[in-house]
Amino acid sequence: MNTTLSGQRMPVLFLGHGNPMNAIEENEFVQGFRLIAKELPNPKTILCISAHWETHGTRVTISQQPETIHDFSGFPKELYEVQYPAPGSPLLAAEVVQAVKGTVVTPDDKWGLDHGCWSVVRHLYPQADVPVIQLSLDYEKSLEEHFSLAKELAGFRNKGILIIGSGNIVHNLRLVAWDKMYADDFAYDWAREASTGIKKLILEENHEALLHITSLGSPYQLAIPTPEHYLPLLYALALKEEDDTIRFFNDKAVGGSLTMTSLLIQS
Repeated sequence: MNTTLSGQRMPVLFLGHGNPMNAIEENEFVQGFRLIAKELPNPKTILCISAHWETHGTRVTISQQPETIHDFSGFPKELYEVQYPAPGSPLLAAEVVQAVKGTVVTPDDKWGLDHGCWSVVRHLYPQADVPVIQLSLDYEKSLEEHFSLAKELAGFRNKGILIIGSGNIVHNLRLVAWDKMYADDFAYDWAREASTGIKKLILEENHEALLHITSLGSPYQLAIPTPEHYLPLLYALALKEEDDTIRFFNDKAVGGSLTMTSLLIQS
């Protein structure tokens, strides 16, 4: 990894985290996470917005040593044994509380690191030596309100903070073709259409359309039946500066109705 330069603007990541088994499997997606990590300056701390922490109101973790949360069921014992012992950062959490003016951010000492966070961050920083905090998704906020909140986090990029959104652009578990989970880049037609359309809107920086994505028709409604896996993408896009570029990686579908598409935003 590169060193962090004083005043350097940190990149922003959106990571398609997919199946929790990606935490322990060796596949092209985790290899993609490792490769992208080699391009990143060393962060002081990570601020993660995960699809798997939805709350009433907006919360931020303040634990000095956050618990590794195994928030899933029906997986092999090996997965439940994974620990990601990264420290927390009560100091950064306090700064987030102070920086966000448009909504109240409440400190939370109960939540730790859920699998939307640790299952991908462990591939970026396997030594668990970078402090990590999480910001929750308020399920009562609109997409526009989340986007506005995200913009208030922009200043942290200049303080050595790596902001990561973790979700999936196309995420419909009800329609997964489990028998084709390991078929290379298999997607239903509607999933492919939605994925292609959303990536085009991202590159065009058409935030208005992205904030009203399900109004674009049934492929998008099927791709995003609920907003929690899509919202972390909006957090990442809200942090893009005018001179930043966007690069896609891990851009493949799995199981017909999920995409692992990830993106790097950097100057």
